[in-house]
Amino acid sequence: MLDWTDPHCRYFHRLLSTKALLYTEMVTTGALIHGDVARHLDYNASEQPVALQLGGSDPADLVHCARLATQWGYDEVNLNCGCPSERVQRGAFGACLMAESQLVADCVKAMADVVSVPVTVKHRIGIDQIESYGFVRDFVGTVSQAGCSTFIVHARNAWLKGLSPKDNRAVPPLRYDWAYRLKQDFAHLTIVLNGGITSTVQALQHLAHVDGVMIGREAYHNPWWLSQWDSVFFANACCDQEGAGITALNREAVEQQMVDYMVQQLATHGTPWPAIARHMLGLRHGLPGARHWRRVWSDHSLRALPAQQVMALAHRV
Repeated sequence: MLDWTDPHCRYFHRLLSTKALLYTEMVTTGALIHGDVARHLDYNASEQPVALQLGGSDPADLVHCARLATQWGYDEVNLNCGCPSERVQRGAFGACLMAESQLVADCVKAMADVVSVPVTVKHRIGIDQIESYGFVRDFVGTVSQAGCSTFIVHARNAWLKGLSPKDNRAVPPLRYDWAYRLKQDFAHLTIVLNGGITSTVQALQHLAHVDGVMIGREAYHNPWWLSQWDSVFFANACCDQEGAGITALNREAVEQQMVDYMVQQLATHGTPWPAIARHMLGLRHGLPGARHWRRVWSDHSLRALPAQQVMALAHRV
């Protein structure tokens, strides 16, 4: 989700679900050590709970970044061992780390020793043409001994050569049963399933076998789906002491809150509304007039107009 789940996206998604755990886009250790820390780590407090996803393979660098994560108030530190892009491979992290389970274990232990928040790992079920459940089983077994108790399993292999990152999300076959087997073999661990989940029905079916599901691109392209999550997946947690349920959402109210946010971001940071509006273009997915609405909110020639005026144009038929 690089360049997708930035703070503006997460602010939008938090309006739709108050309970789902949000993840940052992957941030490399080099970007935090040598770059603008605030630009990469700043977020709106309303986004919490939120996890910082790190890309790196040097334990000392990851320790430095994990400490930054806790200083900035993140609720979890996640190590990415699933990204297959060649750029990430050149940095010796991402999915290629699955071939070095002991190094991943060393990275996890180093971070877990210095922070009090959970250190988790996101990974694939294999790399290249390795078609063996034993490979991912041994990876999880080794890393779990270092103090990682939560594994987010993208249930496809990562082909490090010959496939683009986009094709890596579709060509290698999904093997959900391997994630199920991980939960059976490591009942004490939290196993979260990722990959190809596009409906509540699918998510509930998987939750009969694993502890959680992670949704990526479907949540981005069809964000209104998130508005169901609190009532479906967090029903007990979303009731107050009197048992009151969740306040019903509507798209218009969410859009107005985003416009208010755009106004605030322009005033405080100089952020133009298109940088924020791009994340909510799927809000009216499937509704009459959605194409016109998207066209207006994605029209950069209107960027000089106030966001409130753009919203009025988007709803003009």
